Amino acid sequence: MRCEPEAEEEFEAARGLLVDRLVRWAGEQGLPVDGFLAEAALDYRHLATADGRLGLWESRHVEELLLSWLPQQVTEAPGEERADAPGTLRTLLRYLHAAQLADPRGPSLQDSLAAVDRVAERHLAAMTDRTRWGLAKFWAMTAAEQGVDIQDGAAFQRFADRAQRGEVAYDRQDLAAIMERRLSGRLLSDGARAEPQLPVMLPSDDELRRRAEASATVAQLRGLAEWAGQGGRPVTATGRLRMAEARELVDVLATGDRIEGVRSSADLPRLGLLVEWAKKARLVRVVKGRLYAVAKARPVLADPLQLWLRAFDACFELRQALIGARGGWHIESMLFDVYEDVLDDVLNTLYSLPYPMPWPRLRDTVHLAYRSSFQLDAGSVLQHRMWFEHADRALHTVLDLLDDLGAIERDRGMADPVFLDIDLSDAGPELLADMPPELAELLGVAGAATDPVARERADAGREELAAGPVELIRLTELGTRAVRQRLLAAGRDAPLVGELAQAPAAGLLGVLAEDYDPDTARTELADWITARGEREGALQQLTDAVRTMTFRTRAQAMLDVLLAALPDGEGERLLRTLRRDTQLAPLALNALAHRESLSPADMTDAESLLVLAESLLQLVELAGGTDGAEETLRAQGSQARDAIAAVLDSAHPDRAGLDELRQLAARALGTHGARVGRARKARRSSSGRSGHKRHR
Repeated sequence: MRCEPEAEEEFEAARGLLVDRLVRWAGEQGLPVDGFLAEAALDYRHLATADGRLGLWESRHVEELLLSWLPQQVTEAPGEERADAPGTLRTLLRYLHAAQLADPRGPSLQDSLAAVDRVAERHLAAMTDRTRWGLAKFWAMTAAEQGVDIQDGAAFQRFADRAQRGEVAYDRQDLAAIMERRLSGRLLSDGARAEPQLPVMLPSDDELRRRAEASATVAQLRGLAEWAGQGGRPVTATGRLRMAEARELVDVLATGDRIEGVRSSADLPRLGLLVEWAKKARLVRVVKGRLYAVAKARPVLADPLQLWLRAFDACFELRQALIGARGGWHIESMLFDVYEDVLDDVLNTLYSLPYPMPWPRLRDTVHLAYRSSFQLDAGSVLQHRMWFEHADRALHTVLDLLDDLGAIERDRGMADPVFLDIDLSDAGPELLADMPPELAELLGVAGAATDPVARERADAGREELAAGPVELIRLTELGTRAVRQRLLAAGRDAPLVGELAQAPAAGLLGVLAEDYDPDTARTELADWITARGEREGALQQLTDAVRTMTFRTRAQAMLDVLLAALPDGEGERLLRTLRRDTQLAPLALNALAHRESLSPADMTDAESLLVLAESLLQLVELAGGTDGAEETLRAQGSQARDAIAAVLDSAHPDRAGLDELRQLAARALGTHGARVGRARKARRSSSGRSGHKRHR
């Protein structure tokens, strides 16, 4: 239910299988569905969202699909019957829940359907709003409106040639609006996927609230708001505190600012930062020459955790107060222009990292951001060094703020070997090609094998880490809580150990299989079992979830993660028990064979047939729907024909799967005993419509 962005074949296979099963199910249920639009919906979740989870549909996804993605991507020829996109989406949502494919961390089915209802009436207007179209759709629709058959490649190419020569009339105002939206980033596009994060563990909110209460910054911000009060305090015409009030507040808040000889509150850096911080956190505001406490902030001020989180979010708005110019002689560092992006990247890099990040590695990754953001061709090597050192000092100022708040903690020590045990002396381009770009950048080896300068920089970084203790930086649990909140708000996946305690068994195993590493999966499963009180009953629920999963490959993954997450020895015992279970025996035998706990010689003939049948059924699923499965079987030739003939008489419990396999074999291999199925395109709509001339 989630594929990597670059795994195009894997995604297309999963999408084909899902849409085939969806259309069949919708027909059985008498629900409307359009296979083309179902594909478009899955494309949207895969291509244009940060997390790529096909089984999770929040209200923002519903709105974006119906009001942005489909209007941008789907072309409907003039006069063509309009497809029911809201109806198709409702059916897709119902199917995901019925097939136990919905992500348990998402909204309920009722909430998702309600989100569709809220947006449905606006969908038609969005589809006809030309400014929402993508560039390709604009030209396709322009061609269709001028009588060009857009399914005729040669005819459309002739139209494109005439358009390039300026011989085609088109709406210049609409095209300008589309280009403006495209350049401003308001049109959805590919490449929106963010890197998945590892699951994290956090204490309870009550414990985090206790820690937030102990924060000196929280106390100062609350004290500032209380000092300002509802009556307000006078400020100067420029909005600064008058010096008399500033001296008083330095004492009240214990800011540590030196006030001897100071004539302006602008020269009290910590106090000035706190006032600006409180403004950005919407705790105080200046109105008509007075500084007031914001009345609506009272509940936040009373809750130390919410106050701490508000202060953390406000850090992203403190660029000027933290690292801005202090006078005409002062210039901002490179960090100033990319402050919010770099702060986001730094925090996301630290998030869920199993080891403290050494400063040299963090510094170097930020340097890469500067190199990609600024033209650094001009200037000498000495000037470049000065620019980077200036930016490093600014970044340390930001880290000091996060440290004071309690979002990060810093120490000195030796870097974990993962940050330096990379030897590229014998590495070629193949190694770097296989290495994820983020890892290459994190380790400072991007391009090092072929670029002497990059290689020298990477070697110097390793020497610096190996030479002695360095500054080590990691998020605190409060910081982790805050960054996770921002990740979720941005639509990213940020698993939290314990959040699945009330999930249904199938949802739990599906998420563990897709998102969790073995250690956190073991912890999550133990919490889930504990929440149910009785262990045997909990294990029965889990095995029943595997039993009722109709997708063989997913059922196998669910069983595998269950076995891996159980304590040592318990998984093996469970497998031995399931070997005698008529429904789960094929999956259990497969798992035993893959673990090398059971050799082919140890299986009975009937068990060998079960394993063969299971392998073929999973192969059909992995091929991706009817068309892909037929191609796969056809490529196997007589070998597949003999294997299918053997397994069709096996005792495999998935009789529907065997029947589908029989029909596929009839079409692909010319075997007997099955009626010829209809072509996939003709089956795509259970409402009786087929052959839509819509394009993306």
